[in-house]
Amino acid sequence: MPKKALLSVSDKSGLIDFAKGLIKADFELLSTGGTQKVLEEASIPVTPVEDLTEFPECFSGRVKTMHPKVMGGILYRRGDSQHEEEASKLGIDAIDIVVVNLYPFEDTVAKGITGPELIEQIDIGGPTLLRSAAKNFHDVTVICDIADYDRVLEEINSNGDTSLETRQELSVKVFERTMAYDAAITSALSEGQKGAVLLTNRIDLRYGENPHQEGAFYEKYGEPKPWTVLQEEKQMSYLNILDADGAWNLVSEFPEPTAACIKHANPSGVASDNDIAVAFQKSYDADRLSAFGVIIALNRECTEEIIAKIIEQKIFVEIIIAPSYSDAALERLKSKKKIRVLQMDGSIEPSKQTCRTMLGGVLVQDQDTKVLTKDDLTCVTDTAPSDAQIADLLFAWEVVKHTKSNAIVFAKDQVTVGIGCGQTSRVDSTIIAVRRAGDRAQGAVMASDAFFPFPDSIEEAAKNGIAAIIQPGGSIRDGEVIAKANELGIPMVVTGIRGFRH
Repeated sequence: MPKKALLSVSDKSGLIDFAKGLIKADFELLSTGGTQKVLEEASIPVTPVEDLTEFPECFSGRVKTMHPKVMGGILYRRGDSQHEEEASKLGIDAIDIVVVNLYPFEDTVAKGITGPELIEQIDIGGPTLLRSAAKNFHDVTVICDIADYDRVLEEINSNGDTSLETRQELSVKVFERTMAYDAAITSALSEGQKGAVLLTNRIDLRYGENPHQEGAFYEKYGEPKPWTVLQEEKQMSYLNILDADGAWNLVSEFPEPTAACIKHANPSGVASDNDIAVAFQKSYDADRLSAFGVIIALNRECTEEIIAKIIEQKIFVEIIIAPSYSDAALERLKSKKKIRVLQMDGSIEPSKQTCRTMLGGVLVQDQDTKVLTKDDLTCVTDTAPSDAQIADLLFAWEVVKHTKSNAIVFAKDQVTVGIGCGQTSRVDSTIIAVRRAGDRAQGAVMASDAFFPFPDSIEEAAKNGIAAIIQPGGSIRDGEVIAKANELGIPMVVTGIRGFRH
């Protein structure tokens, strides 16, 4: 008796070639609905499932494959005398391969479809078939991903069957897929109030936060990894990825060519310019002392000129991250093998949520993607900032929201000149920004990621020549803070939102 394969797929990509391969390997094909029609139109021999079950598809296709002759053929244990006897008595033939990809529920949600049309995209039979076959992986090969067609055919053609190792691996893949599918349904029907964060595809890292700690990176299931390593003589570490994420998120917020130097997930220098190579040099010059063992992020193609600047100035760079690289830049980078080179795929939407494990659970929140414009700002002082100052204030605000709290950023002409961050008091961050800026604070603007609890930071800024301030507002002492700004003649605008990052 020929082996049997059940094919019931929503995505028909690669189906014809795979089915032909199974026929060539002497499989009998079983199928339903649209899959059956595609196979018949390609003149591929196929048996309708209802011929096997002797029961028609019903309820508008909601019930097709959930029948003892199908489920039993998948689930009974081969070699188990009791199961073999029951299968023979009930006329149930073994089904050896199950190929199912599910109704495109996630795509339907992404299109904004709701109501009955969305409900009809909840696959019931598909997950049941997949889970049944995955449970019985000792005897059954299960495929939920069209990318696995070729490897399965190759093993069948070479060995007559798939290996147990492959079947178990495919089984795990199925349970990942059905778990993610159920999570997507839960999230959609609860309007985002419930769901799950699923992790897959572990990548071992050089080490964790410290060399004595192990580290690993997992992809979020259903979200393609947006970065590719083009050069990596030294394996990535936990902190490399953490810093690269912060660097890329920062420069991605700017529409104009922007470069950032990042240390320990905080910017040491950020600059925008019409020329990305000039932006890079300005970002490095903003704080050369801190930019040692630095992550460099660019939101434009990395050019040979930028690599030449890095080499000529002997900058110790851990990672360069950019959306693309010129051939000449990559060629120059070959002489600096210890620099890890990451390329970001700008066509992949960034994750809409951030996740952290805490207290035995997971904290989940939306990404802070709020971008302010001039119209979002409210001037609260007697004197308003100039247009040039507003441009710098908005630039400084975008930087400060990517800087660890308490965060203070000084900027002038679209370049950071002093950054203070990670302190337990806001005035301490201001003092650090003053020290790093030096004379460059004269005429610069100041951004604070949260309100000023006291006027002391305003006084410190004024002593060092800060010309305008942007902050969220909302302190019970706003009146005192605004009065101090008026007394010192410093224009101040408030955003109405804060930009904490911990």
